Amino acid sequence: MIIERLQEYVGAETPTGDAAALNAFADRLAERYAALGAIVRRVPTPTGDHLVADFPGREGDAPLLFLAHHDTVWPVGQLADAMPWREADGIIRGPGVFDMKGGLVVLETALEQVADQDHRPVRVIVVADEEVGSPSARALVTAEATGVYAAFGLEPPHPNGDLKTSRWGSTRVRIEVTGREAHAALDPDSGVSAIDELVDQLIAVRGIVAQYDQVLCNVGTITGGGRTNVVPGSASADIGFRFVDPSTEEAVLAAVTELQPVRAAQLSVRVMSNRPAWQPSPATDELLTKVIEAGRSVGQKVGGAAASGAADTNLTGWLGIPTLDGLGPVGKGAHAVHEQIIAASLSERVALVAAIISTL
Repeated sequence: MIIERLQEYVGAETPTGDAAALNAFADRLAERYAALGAIVRRVPTPTGDHLVADFPGREGDAPLLFLAHHDTVWPVGQLADAMPWREADGIIRGPGVFDMKGGLVVLETALEQVADQDHRPVRVIVVADEEVGSPSARALVTAEATGVYAAFGLEPPHPNGDLKTSRWGSTRVRIEVTGREAHAALDPDSGVSAIDELVDQLIAVRGIVAQYDQVLCNVGTITGGGRTNVVPGSASADIGFRFVDPSTEEAVLAAVTELQPVRAAQLSVRVMSNRPAWQPSPATDELLTKVIEAGRSVGQKVGGAAASGAADTNLTGWLGIPTLDGLGPVGKGAHAVHEQIIAASLSERVALVAAIISTL
């Protein structure tokens, strides 16, 4: 049943920003969560609705919070064109199977298993724009995390199945340049090349980053210009930064957002989304100890380690809430055409999540 449910979820393609596709998928989740006894709320946004589902539990106990998302990096059509659903030799492949339709199915199945058991209340947040930094969901996650006992993410685990005990901070920055168009041969001196300005600014960004040992910087997209015989009047770039600690993040972003143009162009630097660094803490260590014991109760050996990738658990960890991530199935290839999971890990993760809910 769990594999059939996963195939259904992977078959419903949900790229970030496709509100119609995301809302149709949210309809499915809302119906199933409600059938399991949850009170479900939808939080509308222009790019797709978020879901908050509250499952009842012991009166007076603080709830467990589970964080998930239903958007993927893949466009509609990826399933038919380049990444068909495949199940062979114990491996399942398909767009979003690892990040993170598999995690959604694990959580849903675990909730089914503990429906008649005594446990803490459970709150589930399913975000529609996690893959671009959750710009519309940050306030929601922060608000709904208030007063919870602990937070858990259904993102993929480390390759060996270990959970994630901290994460680097992640920030998306957009640099936009407005220059002045002119004929590139007849009147080039009256133009101001937005592309040349953008190149110089990206070099400046590299110079800023080079001053720090543990900063990742990826220029993910560049756009600008249109014709080789026209001095380009506009250009932009989106940059992804990763930071190991808040002080480095603050220093780098301050320097980047204060960049100044080097020619007669207009420059805009905007932070598009931000997830602060979630650093190791005694509270998370204590939570991991409890989860290790929960895993032992179902015959599993659980480990934990820091991670460089970011997710919505950055927010709960940053807030000081005991947090663990990586409860999705074991696999590889997130955001890659070879995305896949180990089929047997689905039921293993279900057992672990159910044990966490029933024992904490």
